[in-house]
Amino acid sequence: MKKQMHRRVCQTLAVALTGLGATPALADVNIGVIFSLTGPAASLGQETRKSIDLMPRSVGKEKVNFIVLDDASDPTNAVKNARKLTGEDNVDLLFGPNLITAGLAIADVANEKKVPLLSQAPIVVGPDKHRWAFRVEPMADVMVGRVVADMKEKGVKTVAFIGFSDSWGELLLKGLTKTSEAAGIRIVATERFGRTDNSVTAQVLKLVAAKPDAVFVGGSGTPAVMPHSALRERGYGGPIYHSHAVANKDFLRVGGKAIEGARLAVAPVVVSEQLPEGHPNKAVGLAFDKALEGKYGAEARSSFAGASWDGWLITEGAIATALKTARPGTLEFREALRNALEKTARVVGANGTYTMSSEDHGGYDPRSAVLIEVAGGRWKLVK
Repeated sequence: MKKQMHRRVCQTLAVALTGLGATPALADVNIGVIFSLTGPAASLGQETRKSIDLMPRSVGKEKVNFIVLDDASDPTNAVKNARKLTGEDNVDLLFGPNLITAGLAIADVANEKKVPLLSQAPIVVGPDKHRWAFRVEPMADVMVGRVVADMKEKGVKTVAFIGFSDSWGELLLKGLTKTSEAAGIRIVATERFGRTDNSVTAQVLKLVAAKPDAVFVGGSGTPAVMPHSALRERGYGGPIYHSHAVANKDFLRVGGKAIEGARLAVAPVVVSEQLPEGHPNKAVGLAFDKALEGKYGAEARSSFAGASWDGWLITEGAIATALKTARPGTLEFREALRNALEKTARVVGANGTYTMSSEDHGGYDPRSAVLIEVAGGRWKLVK
C-alpha cells in the first residue's frame, strides 16, 4: 500500500508543466490563486507559491489552469484579486491566501459569488460564510497544544507570550491560553509587536522581569527571530517555543546561532526523512520534498509549500468527482466541487491527513503534527 502511494505521488509530481498565464478555455477548470508574493508576508507567500509549479495541468482529460495573483500582504488587494478572478476569469475555485486577514476577507467574496475557497491560512468563519469556505492549515489549538504538551513534560509551570499585534498573534494567544490552562500552566506576561517593528526591547524587558519558565513567540517567518534574539541578549535562558509559521529556511538563515534550541510543532513534511517508519505522511512527504528540492534546490522544503501541495491533493479528488456531474465554468460545477470538498475522506498529504464534513471544513488530523527544534542550524525531529 505504501509503495503504491509513493508511486502515485511521484507520478503526479512528474507531470509536465505548462505556462501559468495562458488564457483559459471555456471548458477548462480554472483555479484562482492568491498569495502574498510581496510585502511583509512575502517569505510565507513565496514558499506557498512554489508548489503551484509542481501541480499537474490536468485532471483526467480536463485541462486545469492556474491564475496566480499577488495580494502584496494586503487584505484589500486580496479582495480585489478575488473579485477579478470570480468576475473576469470565472474561476471554479479560489486557492489561498496565506494570511488569515486576507482569507477572512476573501471568504466574503467566495460566499457572494458561490465559488469554493480553499484557504492556505487557518481561517474560522461565521455560520453564514461557512458553506463556501474551506482550509488546509491546521488550527492554532492543534499546533500550540503540541508544544504546550512538551512544556508540561519539561515541568514548566509558567509561560510568557510575545506575539504579533494582529489576528495571527491573537489566534495564537487564544490557543496558548486554552491549552496552557488545560495543562495547568499559568501565563504570567503578554506582550505584542508589529510585523515590521525594528525593536522589541521594551517588551522583552517586561518578559524577563516576569521570570517565566518558558516563552512562546507568537509570530511567523523572519519577524519571529527578533524577540527570540532579544530574549537571549537579555540573558533569558529558559526554553523558547514558536508557532509552526516559522518553519522555513529564511527563519533559520536570519536567526543563525541565536535561535538554536527553538522548539515548535510542525507538519511532518519539514522532517520527512527523519520520521519513523510507519508514519502515515512519510511516503508522500519524501516524494514531495524530492520534487520540490529538485526544482528549487536543497532545503527548499517548508510546511507552507506542503500545505499548498496538500491543498492540491484535496482539490484534485474533488475536481474528479465534480466532473462526473457538471462542466467547469458553471454554477453547477462549483456546487459539485464544493460538495466534493466537503466529503474529503482520509486524504494523506505531505503536511497531514484530512477528513472533512459539513461541520468541519478543515479536517486536519492532529496526530499528523510532530515536534522539532533548531539544532546546528537545521530542523531536528524531537518526537
